[in-house]
Amino acid sequence: MSKVSYTDLDFIEGLKHNNDAVLRALYKKYYNLVLKYVVNNSGSSEAAADIYQETLIVLYENVQKPTFELNCQLQTFIFSIAKRLWLKQLRGNGHLARFNEGEEDDVVDVSDEITDHLKKESDILKMNTCMDNLGEPCKTILKDFYVYKLSMDEISEKFGYTNSDNAKTQKYKCLQRLKRYFFEDK
Repeated sequence: MSKVSYTDLDFIEGLKHNNDAVLRALYKKYYNLVLKYVVNNSGSSEAAADIYQETLIVLYENVQKPTFELNCQLQTFIFSIAKRLWLKQLRGNGHLARFNEGEEDDVVDVSDEITDHLKKESDILKMNTCMDNLGEPCKTILKDFYVYKLSMDEISEKFGYTNSDNAKTQKYKCLQRLKRYFFEDK
């Protein structure tokens, strides 16, 4: 079964005509964006789900207006609604001492934030690919050191190096190789 890809216009038209398939696709497409924002700003995944549900209701209500016109990317519009709703909730809970009243009604241009976020995600995927292509023992040495925080002594013992300096030299060589792979295409 092939996966359907919707454009911003498809989503808007689908919402106008109450298309359930479009609504389900819309819900899946931008949920993680809102989830990450809420969780990174003092919220829980449950709060993010509530905010996203409210966001889609606000979007739906706006789309039903005959004068509605999307003047930015849909994800920017959704993110700005979610951000406004989340900030309003935080303020209501006493988490925000200073909050401009006018700010909650502004549609915020977050395209730079989204672009940065997408770039970081792309870099993470590329790094994972580079790590997979690195091979052993480099992949495990780097993961042990940077992810699992093993000491050079522990790595030396695990791989049978004569001392931690040899393990450190090997880690350095592996890291240089990883950097070469990562920056090859850039």
